[in-house]
Amino acid sequence: MTKGAKSMSEQNKAVVRRFLEAITKQDMAALGQVVDANIVIHSPPGMPTLRGLDALKQALFGFSSGAPDLRATVEDALAEGDKVAARITLRGTHKGDFFGVPATGKQFTLTECNIYKIAGGKIVEEWPQADMLGVMQQLGAIPAPAQAGASPRR
Repeated sequence: MTKGAKSMSEQNKAVVRRFLEAITKQDMAALGQVVDANIVIHSPPGMPTLRGLDALKQALFGFSSGAPDLRATVEDALAEGDKVAARITLRGTHKGDFFGVPATGKQFTLTECNIYKIAGGKIVEEWPQADMLGVMQQLGAIPAPAQAGASPRR
């Protein structure tokens, strides 16, 4: 590799970082530069699989309307071949409807571990895993577990 040239792994990690930057800035044009028009997002069980850039944009608009100040940070990114695994932290303030939960004004942190497949410099597939239970507990929509040290029920 020549000096200054990025490895394919580094290039793919940069695509994922630009993807998350576009989400943070709510820049739909930039999103189209790093996401393939036919992207497939393999959602966790119970959630629909998203197909296509337009479906992704619609989902992101719904997500960002619930937390318009959403910020994404890549904590770790590992790449091999055409895949990037990333540990991501999203932070925001719950200012609108968020997965059916009315605005609470509470700040929240969402952690994710996602796998992205890159082809031609764009994300073509994603396998997201997000701690939605933790977010719903932070927002008060689902009770948090008993305090540490509390006696378990018998």
